[in-house]
Order: sequence, then C-alpha cells, then structure tokens
Amino acid sequence: MRNKLRDALILLLAAFCVAAFAGEIEWKNHFDAGKTAFQGGDFRTAAARFQSALHEAEQFSERNVLSTLLWLAEALRLQGRYAEAEPLFRRALAIREKALGAAHPDVATTLNSLALLYYNQGRYADAEPLFRRTLAIREKALGAEHPDVARSLNNLAELFRAQERYADAEPLYRRSLVVREKALGAEHPDVAIALNNLALLYDNQGRYAEAEPLYRRSLAIREKARGPEHPDVALSLNNLAELYRLQGRYAEAEPLYRRAIAIREKTLGPEHPDVALSRYAEAEPLYRRSLAIREKALGPEHPDVALGLNNLAGLYDNQGRYAVSGHLV
Repeated sequence: MRNKLRDALILLLAAFCVAAFAGEIEWKNHFDAGKTAFQGGDFRTAAARFQSALHEAEQFSERNVLSTLLWLAEALRLQGRYAEAEPLFRRALAIREKALGAAHPDVATTLNSLALLYYNQGRYADAEPLFRRTLAIREKALGAEHPDVARSLNNLAELFRAQERYADAEPLYRRSLVVREKALGAEHPDVAIALNNLALLYDNQGRYAEAEPLYRRSLAIREKARGPEHPDVALSLNNLAELYRLQGRYAEAEPLYRRAIAIREKTLGPEHPDVALSRYAEAEPLYRRSLAIREKALGPEHPDVALGLNNLAGLYDNQGRYAVSGHLV
C-alpha cells in the first residue's frame, strides 16, 4: 500500500514538474514575443502577449511575475490604457518593497513608472510625491552624480514645467544637464535630452534667444550619435522649427519641418500620428507666409486676406488648437 502511495506521489510530482516546465516555456514564448512587439512600437500586440505571459507565470513561475507585470503595465501606459496599468504598477511596487525594502533603487524605478502614469493623466498632485521619493532614494543609494539621479531631476522638472512652475523647474533641468555631462560625456544622447528639455523651458517662457543654441546643440549631438535619419533627430528638427515659427521665421522653419516629415515617414511609416502632426506643423508657416504676402500686397481688408485667415483658422481647427497653446514633447 505504501509503495502504491509513494508511486502515486512520484507520478503526481512528475506530472507537476512537466506542467511547470511546459508553463515556463510557454511563458518565455509569450514574454519574448511581447518584448519584440514592444521594441517595435506595437504596444497593443505587446500587451496581449504580456497578458498571456502573466497568466502562465501566475500558474507555474512566480519568479517571472514581477518582470511580466512591469512590461505589461508599461505597454498599457504607452497606449493610454491608464486604468488597466495602474493596479499592475502598484502590485509590482508592493512586490519590490516587500522583497527589497523601501529604499532600494529598484523600488525607485517602479515608483518612477507609477509617477509617469500619473503625469500622463495630468494627476500632478499624485505624481509629485512619487517623483520626489524616487529622487531621494536614488540620491541616497547611488550618489548625487549618478545618471539615474539626473533622470529623476529631469522628470521632476518636467512635472513643474507642465504646471508652468518655471522657477522651480529651471534649477532641476540645469542640475540634470550638469550631472549627465559629467557622468556620460558632452556628446551622449542623454545630454541631448537634457539640452532639449531646458530649451523647451525657455521656449515656453518666450526666451527664444536662450532656447535656440540649446536646440541646435541637442540636434547636433543626436545627428552624430544616432545618425541623420533617426526619429530623435526628427524631434529636434521639429522643436527647432517650432521655435522659428513662434518668432515668425517661417522661411527657416519650413525646411526643418520638411526634413522632420521625411525622417518620420521613412522610419515610422506614412500613417504614424507623428507624421500627421509634423504635416500640420509644416503647413502653418506656409499659410502664414501666404497671409503676410497678401496683406502687404492687397491691404488687410482685402477679401483674399480674409480667405487666408480662414485657411489658417481651418488648420488650427483640424489640429484641435482652438486656443493656440504651448507644445509638449
């Protein structure tokens, strides 16, 4: 009788091991497919595969649950599916705090992800204490001049810029730039990010003369580090063109917009939303140049001037820019 019971237990254990092994393989297949889709920008497919991977991990491989939760939550966040992402980030945070302690750098990483989720929703009051806690953990654990500290400084500054708290944002952007230059070198792509964001702060305040050299330096770094046809280069071109547009320098803005469109169409495809936004941006200086020529040649009360104004208003209407406002990156 005992031998039969022992044999039954052995068979049961063997069956469980086989199922667990099969589950591990199934998890890896879904997880790897999800990462491939994510890295290709297909966040919808990525989320579906990560969801399947999470199901397998919860059944057979608890050690894989955390990484799957984090990838799934991020794929959902990038689709704007915030209500679905939030409980996943919170669950991942609870796992890390329990396993590592509240002051571990990995806990800071998860806090930062949850803060970004709130930032994306405009929940600035919820995001700020998480960004601050992330910064405090990183400064204590990694030192004040670590690149991750620079990222936290940048994120907190971005939060302040979004709220037009420019005086609070500027010293954080500047410190982030200094840390990145010292830790990574003056030509590193992360330095380009810091330059771009400080330029945006100046841009938002109408400090165009201070913004322009920062945009130009950011563009030069990205062209050198990423190549002339990288989407980050298109972003820099677009931002510099916007700066010119805001100053009425339409002839200088136009070729930059055109180049940004060409890069985005080639790298992202002609149907990508960023291409559509670039085309609207490119159109505006053309409308404004046309309007200026008509006003000068025909006078401000001529019917053709009214037509030009109407066309420009239509451009804004198509973009949802009912009141022209600042731009974000």
